Amino acid sequence: MKFKTIKISLLFVMMALGSKAQDFDAFQYRTVGPERGGRVTTVTGTPQIAGTFYLGASGGGVWKTEDYGVSWHNVSDGYFDSPSIGAIEVAVNDANIIYVGTGSDGLRSNVIAGKGVYKSIDAGKTWEDIGLKDAGQIGAVEIDPTNHNIVWVAAIGNAFKANSQRGIFKTTDGGKHWEKVLFISDKVGFSDLEILPSNPEIVYAAAWKAERKPWTIISGGENKEGGIYKSINGGKDWVKLENGLPKGLIGKIDLAVSPVDSSILYAVIEAPGKEGGLYKSVDQGKSFKHVSNNSGLVNRPFYYINIELDPTNPDIVFSNANPLLKSTDGGKNWEKMSVPHGDNHDIWLNPNDPNLLIQANDGGANISHNGGKTWSTQFNQPTAELYQVEVDDQYPYWLYAGQQDNSSTISVPSFPPSAIQYPGVGWIMNTGGCETGPAVPKPGNSNIVYANCKGRFFVFDKTTGTEKSYYVGASNIYGHNPKDLKYRFQRVAPIHVSPHNPDVVYHGSQYLHKTMTDGEIWETISPDLTAFEEDKQVISGGPITRDITGEEYYSTLYSIRESKLKEGLIWTGSNDGVISVTKDGGKTWKNVTPKKMPKGGRVESVEPSQYNPAKAYIVVERHLLGDAKPYIYKTLNYGESWELISTETNGIPDDYYTRVLREDPIREGLLYAGTEYGMFVSFDDGKNWESFQQNLPVTPITDIKIFRGDLVLSTMGRSFWILDNITALRDLKINELNDTPVLFKPDNTIRYRYPKVGRTKGVAQYPRTSVIIDYYLPKDNKAPIELEILDANKNIVTSIISDKKLIPKVEEVEDMNLSQVFRYVDTKLETKAGINRFNWDLRQKGAWSSNKRRSFKRGPLVAPGMYTVKLKVDEQTFEHDFEIKMDPRVEANGLTKTDLVNQIAFQQKVTDLLSEANKLQAKLEKEKSDKAKKVLKLLKNDKVIYPQQMFVAQVSYLLNMISNADQKPGQEAENRYKELVKQLQKLKQEATD
Repeated sequence: MKFKTIKISLLFVMMALGSKAQDFDAFQYRTVGPERGGRVTTVTGTPQIAGTFYLGASGGGVWKTEDYGVSWHNVSDGYFDSPSIGAIEVAVNDANIIYVGTGSDGLRSNVIAGKGVYKSIDAGKTWEDIGLKDAGQIGAVEIDPTNHNIVWVAAIGNAFKANSQRGIFKTTDGGKHWEKVLFISDKVGFSDLEILPSNPEIVYAAAWKAERKPWTIISGGENKEGGIYKSINGGKDWVKLENGLPKGLIGKIDLAVSPVDSSILYAVIEAPGKEGGLYKSVDQGKSFKHVSNNSGLVNRPFYYINIELDPTNPDIVFSNANPLLKSTDGGKNWEKMSVPHGDNHDIWLNPNDPNLLIQANDGGANISHNGGKTWSTQFNQPTAELYQVEVDDQYPYWLYAGQQDNSSTISVPSFPPSAIQYPGVGWIMNTGGCETGPAVPKPGNSNIVYANCKGRFFVFDKTTGTEKSYYVGASNIYGHNPKDLKYRFQRVAPIHVSPHNPDVVYHGSQYLHKTMTDGEIWETISPDLTAFEEDKQVISGGPITRDITGEEYYSTLYSIRESKLKEGLIWTGSNDGVISVTKDGGKTWKNVTPKKMPKGGRVESVEPSQYNPAKAYIVVERHLLGDAKPYIYKTLNYGESWELISTETNGIPDDYYTRVLREDPIREGLLYAGTEYGMFVSFDDGKNWESFQQNLPVTPITDIKIFRGDLVLSTMGRSFWILDNITALRDLKINELNDTPVLFKPDNTIRYRYPKVGRTKGVAQYPRTSVIIDYYLPKDNKAPIELEILDANKNIVTSIISDKKLIPKVEEVEDMNLSQVFRYVDTKLETKAGINRFNWDLRQKGAWSSNKRRSFKRGPLVAPGMYTVKLKVDEQTFEHDFEIKMDPRVEANGLTKTDLVNQIAFQQKVTDLLSEANKLQAKLEKEKSDKAKKVLKLLKNDKVIYPQQMFVAQVSYLLNMISNADQKPGQEAENRYKELVKQLQKLKQEATD
């Protein structure tokens, strides 16, 4: 993958890192899934290459399949500034030409802003930014079928405020220049446009007034603010089509034209009452007839509404909403189509074979070869939208979150926890609640998970797969005006477990609630901790369609954290911009909202310091109010005063609104911030920030956890990511890198054996166990460098060399077995300037082999204990101690460190026996005497199918038997070893007699 570096002033980077600016490419993130798809807003294919399709996710970028959906790979990473995709179009006369409009048209509250239009001329391998950066959400892109340099864009505009960069845009030179050819006002954009294939001078466009507020959805307006427009001269002139269409309020519209009958135009229209539904014209829009008011056609129109036609038959119509509907009689009657997931957004049918199609919904994209009877899987698209991340305390630890559009919160492991045939898919566990989450495992008992579903509190038991329900208020709040509710809960209502007592759980409505009985008894321990403005307490959705699911409930708590330093010191933040604190467990409260902070923003996270009880951080985002600036504040006096630590000049771009900040638990002043477009780090308590993106795709970072030395992230569109081992970031030397090499102290490592896991093409990345060794080189090192690993007695366990030039010096003594040092070359031991990372696999010396590439490799894992790493650069040596710890699960099963030491000693005896046998075989193969041939027949297998296993194979068999798990070797293995020793002595004797 290619990844674009976020451009930040070099001055600020150098200020943050001292005298020498430094990149962090050595620190690479890995994804752990889930591999079940998230929301896909647009799909397309190409008739020229039947198996090739594209999907555009709401937060995951553009993905491509070339095998009918068997596998998908991302093609937009490193090129797109936004992961939110509104439209994808492939030129009909050249499958290499693709245009993508960013910014999805489903204006949910978590919609991600678009960043313009992109073009590829090599089928998605590379992309060019071709402008319209301020067009906001893009509803449609259309390519002239006769000239792929002529492209049209329907721009909805900024979803959260008025802006002039909306309307219908056209380019005639492939995106070098754009002309705004249709504009109504800075509050009215266009949700769709269609070109008449037989005459691309005829264009239809659908105007839509739409805006999001934190407390409501605005979809539609007066008739003059919406409707259908037509041009017959390539956009030079436009007329509004009105005959037969709604005369009053009008909302979102989607259009479809028939490629086989130029007279037919369909429009699905949001309008009041029975006026909404499907309209049809048989005279190119001169007049329309209302053919259906089926409620499924205009279900949640701001979010859905998409109409498509069978490319060979204008009477076959598809409606993507909830549910997916199909008509075979021009829209008069409808039948539901079954798809792998509900909430439908787009469909594309191959014009050469309409039974071959791709469809998009909230679970991903799915392909059908038989007109929708069966579908390809969605469990190969890691585009999950996750609201938060929690981790449990088992080993390996699991990650938990609410996954948008999933029936339950979910959990996935950080490493393979067990043997399994189908990794990735088989490791997605439901953990209660529903899509919004959170899911919070109980400390000390990871089988119990506290989960939320839109304000409803659950206690999920993983051992039974069932959950207990303990709703605060026990009242269904759906569909209510929030001002009438006793308890106002956001869909993403926060849950927080006390760091001082795992039986104390906090839950937030407009009040802070507390339970010490797993929800059986709730206590309200606060007054209303929100701003509660009357004019914001309204039924959401207007002026046409009511939509009130709880997402727009304003004046609710959004974040809760209790100080780890002081029990009863609790901070809360509301989604209307209020920060509150109590020092006495809720008996008294104080509003400590920063006086200069713009009001009304969502307090996405509160972070009490782990070093000073008076210190805390808050993150407030106001993008729903049209303000995309990052707002990160710090207090040193319990909120009496605050400092803004995200200024216009200290590193985070001014349109990267921020969602979360976490403080490192080991190094004070080391902060991590997750923004709408990626990760940032500060080494000086927020004075300066710099990108910490590396290989992480551009996507919103919704939450951060620092756990067991790892940086754990949730994203709104690209699932979970982990950066293993951030120990080097905690070392003060990382800010003082100059002309001297640096070896960073390795973190302690758990001796984890990889379970037997089936192979899959899944995207979840589970690296093998290793000690992660970070080091810095001031310049590209021409001479080889070397790492030595020493045990507690300072004996060399292994020596890793960056270049084979050093090997000949020791090769002879190694072959003669006169040295016990295990040396090998590994080109991953980088010699390039900057910070480098090497993963040592914990292996000691293996058996000798005549094949030098295998010789001494794959030895036993070293025992738990203290070790030393030495870095040798030129004439300088640097060293640090570190510990390798037992797997706690192995220890819990009764195996001791002494048992492991004994196992390794026995493995080494068998390894030495195998080396001895291999050397005897190599020696005899050179002699070629009859005596040698006779003994060789007893030493090695014949080259036939299913050969009898001879001596060398028998020793390897024994070694394998005692090496696949942490175990006592067993009496049979001991006895067999003694037999083999005697056999080898006999073979040696026969070879010399």
